[in-house]
Amino acid sequence: MFRLPIFNFLLSLNRHKLYLELLFLQYKLKMKANSFILKLILVVSASTCISIASNIVFAQDAGKSSISKSTLTNTPNKFTVIAHRGASGHLPEHTIPAKALAYGQGAHYLEQDLVMTKDNQLIVHHDLTLDATTNVAMIFPTKARADGHFYVIDFTLDELRQLSVHERKKDTGEMKYPARFNNSVTPFHLHTFEEELALIKSLNKTTGRNVGIYPEIKSPWFHHQHDKDISLVVLKALKTSGYLNKEDNVYVQSFDSNELQRIKRTLLPSLGMDIKLVQLIAYNDWQETKEKVNEQWHNYDYNWMFEVGGASQIASYADGIGPWFPMLVDDNLSPSTLLSDAKKAGLAIHPYTFRLEDTPQQFESFEKWLRYFTGTLGIDGVFTDQPDRAISLLLQNM
Repeated sequence: MFRLPIFNFLLSLNRHKLYLELLFLQYKLKMKANSFILKLILVVSASTCISIASNIVFAQDAGKSSISKSTLTNTPNKFTVIAHRGASGHLPEHTIPAKALAYGQGAHYLEQDLVMTKDNQLIVHHDLTLDATTNVAMIFPTKARADGHFYVIDFTLDELRQLSVHERKKDTGEMKYPARFNNSVTPFHLHTFEEELALIKSLNKTTGRNVGIYPEIKSPWFHHQHDKDISLVVLKALKTSGYLNKEDNVYVQSFDSNELQRIKRTLLPSLGMDIKLVQLIAYNDWQETKEKVNEQWHNYDYNWMFEVGGASQIASYADGIGPWFPMLVDDNLSPSTLLSDAKKAGLAIHPYTFRLEDTPQQFESFEKWLRYFTGTLGIDGVFTDQPDRAISLLLQNM
């Protein structure tokens, strides 16, 4: 609920008619928000109003007499805020409500992790398996593989729609982040890439904003093992939705260097497209990517990316990098070779994941951590589970 001084302050600002209308819509929908669509609109309107109200509080605390223009726009140029799996620090990851909330909080891009179903549909879901974030073991107890896991690729879209989504859990069944949303009554579900694209397109139309998308092609090697060309399917979906050129508000990311090079040099030209690509970076012991060598699948070696000249090689096929944030600094928090070389190569630098619960002990707060990487180190953007906090910091004119 809004504090009375904030509500009165909002009322006094006639020029911010849009947000007053959203506030009024919030009140009306509380009385009759019975349908999913109405509830979704409520999420967007409420979160937008809360974001604006929090920024007004900051402006008052800073001794400012009015809201700066940047508060009401979507184009602050300090750094890019990418909603990691939506507003996943507040609602279950990769659900429509989490995406709507992130949109309302002012994120510049919404991330979509993409995997394919048995019937060749693109599902927005982070893992190749369903175990950690759904009730699949309860609904389809006999569909686990020999390793005990339930794989998205073994299910049809109709089957996946029968599942409910919850906060991420550990193998023990405990919540990975205990302080996060924990409500077994409110229903959340999986959705398709097409459905999320339609949501963002509609919200962009109604708000006048241009929030971008940041899809990740998950484990292309795994999909190739199952005779599915996920990269081609993703690119065709993007083309259908009007994402064609580097000027369009989209980045396509993947940990698979070989696949990104195939996308850059073969698939995009064949489709008449030229969109921005981002090389995600892992450590070898994560076993994130496999490549086929002499008809055998082997763990991919990322070491070359950390060496002098590695960033320049990446720049031959990608527009940016997505490293784990510790990769950008040494033990003294000074810029690493990767960071320095990436800047020289002109690559966008979008590290993952700035998560409140994972704030390094060297920093007194999430905000100071974020300020150091975006201000002192000068990175271009961040993946974050808390886009509202990143946006609030951005609006403080760091």
